[in-house]
Amino acid sequence: MGRRDGGSSRGDAKGRKPFKRKFLFRKKKFCKFCEEKLHFIDYKDVRLLQGFVPERSKIFPRRISGTCSKHQRKVMRAIKRARSLALIPFTSD
Repeated sequence: MGRRDGGSSRGDAKGRKPFKRKFLFRKKKFCKFCEEKLHFIDYKDVRLLQGFVPERSKIFPRRISGTCSKHQRKVMRAIKRARSLALIPFTSD
């Protein structure tokens, strides 16, 4: 169906192209702790925890890191403990 003002329903009257999806297929994210069956996340394992902290030292959310909610809480707790012991910096320079 067309619009009331005579323009088409696809695209904009100003000549803009209609919205197109860029990603047709996304890879399913999975919790690597569940896959490896890790039950304990150690705050002293800095190499593991740095994978969940970018350069700006913010903790990655679940939707980006792909961890399940149970392990995301454990990762957050371990990162906060490592920060308080100065194993991981609070901020970057």
